[in-house]
Amino acid sequence: MIALNIFHAIDDLFTKGLFLPFKALRFSGSWWGSNAINFVFVIVALVYFAYWMKESKKFKDTDTEDLPK
Repeated sequence: MIALNIFHAIDDLFTKGLFLPFKALRFSGSWWGSNAINFVFVIVALVYFAYWMKESKKFKDTDTEDLPK
């Protein structure tokens, strides 16, 4: 019974809380408004990818990369 309540709580959290902004965007009727969040996610992902590549190059240049020899 407790497990069932936990799953219902998770369901309520997502359907009544976290997904409400997406539901509002779905019915907005504006393509730019609906896809603005996707553009933000892509920009954030590109920034983190560039940072990761910079850090990876730094470790490779200083020969501190953890690879088996």
